[in-house]
Amino acid sequence: MQRDHTPVSPSGEKSSAPEGPAAEAQDPSLPVSAQPRSRGSGGYWPARHSGARAVLLLLYQEHLNPSGCSFLTKEELLQRCAQKAPRVVPANVRSWPALRSLLNRNLVLRAHQPARYSLTLEGLELAQKLAKSEGLSSLNAGTGPEEPAREEPEVPGAASAKLGASEGGGQQPPLELGPGEYRVLLCVDVSETAGAGHRPELLRELQRLHVSHTVRKLHVGDFVWVAQETRPRDPARPSELVLDHVVERKRLDDLCSSIIDGRFHEQKFRLKRCGLGRRVYLVEEHGSVHNLSLPESTLLQAVTNTQVIDGFFVKRTADIKESAAYLAFLTRGLQRLYQGHTLCSRPWGTPWDPEPGARPSPNPLCSLLTFSDFNAGAIKNKAQSVREVFARQLMQVRGVSGEKAAALVDRYGTPASLLAAYDACATLKEQEMLLSTIKCGRLQRNLGPALSRTLSQLYCSCGPLT
Repeated sequence: MQRDHTPVSPSGEKSSAPEGPAAEAQDPSLPVSAQPRSRGSGGYWPARHSGARAVLLLLYQEHLNPSGCSFLTKEELLQRCAQKAPRVVPANVRSWPALRSLLNRNLVLRAHQPARYSLTLEGLELAQKLAKSEGLSSLNAGTGPEEPAREEPEVPGAASAKLGASEGGGQQPPLELGPGEYRVLLCVDVSETAGAGHRPELLRELQRLHVSHTVRKLHVGDFVWVAQETRPRDPARPSELVLDHVVERKRLDDLCSSIIDGRFHEQKFRLKRCGLGRRVYLVEEHGSVHNLSLPESTLLQAVTNTQVIDGFFVKRTADIKESAAYLAFLTRGLQRLYQGHTLCSRPWGTPWDPEPGARPSPNPLCSLLTFSDFNAGAIKNKAQSVREVFARQLMQVRGVSGEKAAALVDRYGTPASLLAAYDACATLKEQEMLLSTIKCGRLQRNLGPALSRTLSQLYCSCGPLT
């Protein structure tokens, strides 16, 4: 019985507000759904330094960020809590009492798969009160290790730039970095530094090899390089331009999984549209190929297609140490390549790609995306157009790669336009062959009758597919 009446829950939450204004803690205007469901009628007010309070403020911070998505994944919540309030991170990330409590109180909404968390209307109201009680400085604390807390009460959303990068919501003036005004830095995605396996070993190897690097959230790719301003006006947020190289690292077991669940084609499709022209697919050996879930011939074919058809440079390494050595080699090569060059920013939507068959230029590409534009443009779960959703839908069909889907949506931009074309066909045979001559990829090969027939069955058949 004593445990049922204690004012502090296992997640560090309180049913009263000793540190906040008494009138606010018992505000009768607080929505009923935000009241504790099993603790009587008292107003709900998370304890200071509790996990629930940190989650609410982090989601509120993301809600205010004009360039944000108004939601965070569980991994992002854990990462930001670890940086801002390490004491509230649970030992077992599968069971997070603070997050579960907020879900039960209808203050946080969970949607999609993988799960994305956002504030409900009741949660938004409570988070606003929490922010007001602590002052705007609680929202201006950066989520990255390189951005210290500072007060910017006029633009609270600007403080949620991720991981010390120069991510801003507004239009930025053109950026130019002359020789000696920047340094080349390797950016490592957070997914490469946490989790099972040998991921922390990668950072140790990079440190041993004296590679200048930073860890941050990348929405596409595992490694990119930035030219970071060395004498910025704001030391906490230096300007950064993304060099024209991106690396996707796959261990053989992960490559098998991505082929089976469809991520393999989708990731290559997103990499080709990320705005960077030099794409490297780093394939790392892992154990015996006989213990993998796919035969070795299937993996070799997938890797070959990635290089020959998709135009990636494929690098195979024996283990994580060799992968780190290759990244160190690339980093030093890029440092030499860009030495003495003036770099300038370019807007998103003007990607550079060499013409098919063109020889690589000896001079580096010096018109580059800012890191904020690059990362914002590559967000996986951002709002998508009908054309983009249509392309993703087509890629779920076996045999439809990213390039084939792109060719199809270039001809028929929406499902409605494709259905109209099918309706205009006079015979069933004409429907089946409608898409067969569409040219796809760099080699401009026909889509083929087999895929054309499959797609016509998908969009024209009322019954089950044969």
